[in-house]
Amino acid sequence: MTEQSAVLLAVVFGFITVLLVRSREMKWWEAALVGLFGMYLGQTPLLFAVDGLVHWFISTVTRT
Repeated sequence: MTEQSAVLLAVVFGFITVLLVRSREMKWWEAALVGLFGMYLGQTPLLFAVDGLVHWFISTVTRT
């Protein structure tokens, strides 16, 4: 993953997090998005496993 795509994902997850917090209603999948944002923001060692999962999901969804 390039630095630009990591920054883009952090910005997208951050925007989603702000919208969720403002709505004051979080479901389990929304909490998972917040967790993903934290992983990208914190750059923990688990990031590489999460990054692989995100890439797999995006490639599966966008496959035509």
